[in-house]
Amino acid sequence: MELQKWVDKGYDLIINFGPKVLGAIAIWIIGSWVIKVLFNTTKKILDKGDYDISLKKFLLNLLNWALKIVLIIVVLGTVGVETTSFAAIIAAAGLAVGLALQGSLANFAGGVLIMIFKPIKIGDLIEAQGEMGVVKEIEIFTTKLTGLSNKEIIIPNGSLSNGNIINYTSLGTRRVDLIFGVSYDADIKATKEVLMKQLTSHPKVLKDPAPSVTVLELADSSVNFAVRPWCKTDDYWTVYFDIMESTKEALDAAGIEIPYPHSVEIHKEG
Repeated sequence: MELQKWVDKGYDLIINFGPKVLGAIAIWIIGSWVIKVLFNTTKKILDKGDYDISLKKFLLNLLNWALKIVLIIVVLGTVGVETTSFAAIIAAAGLAVGLALQGSLANFAGGVLIMIFKPIKIGDLIEAQGEMGVVKEIEIFTTKLTGLSNKEIIIPNGSLSNGNIINYTSLGTRRVDLIFGVSYDADIKATKEVLMKQLTSHPKVLKDPAPSVTVLELADSSVNFAVRPWCKTDDYWTVYFDIMESTKEALDAAGIEIPYPHSVEIHKEG
């Protein structure tokens, strides 16, 4: 008699929960297949977009876990488990984590934006947040630069993405801005010819855009010339230092004086 009672209860459980369990299993199998398809499709899209490897891994893992959590909630709801409170707990936990990691999330969002829109890339010479250096590594939360004196500079991506960025590399060429002052006694035309010759004879100075030499200002003790050669970004410092040195030698050879500050002392007798 007792055995029959347990058999009847087992039969009732199978009748009541059997279809739900089978439905949950079917949903799990189909849902897992859908997640796999979405995962592979998203991976192909990211691969075609040539996104950063670390960004691709993070986004794919985030998508995978988010879809699995949704699938688990659906399966639990199918077998009769109350999922409203479960979803509320997840939402509350997410809010708490978001508030605790507010700064980190801002840096993460900035890193995602940098990796997607690519205002900078590894190897670029940039100026940002008061620092200048070559981009060494772009991570999810920070960007690392190698400073001009070989120092490592780490900038949070939140600040980097929200601030001004000067990219000296992206256009491929740079203008070298130099100023040379000569005496008021010097002939302007002859001086311009000497200066221009130094630009046109340098192998790394570009012909297009053409270099220029113009009178910049009539200063207190000199006539200042703006000397503007163009070069490839990688050749910037080579051109800068070469022109600086060769121009001084050329002006000396042409007898054109480069003035320097003078001081006058007045002595009052008595």
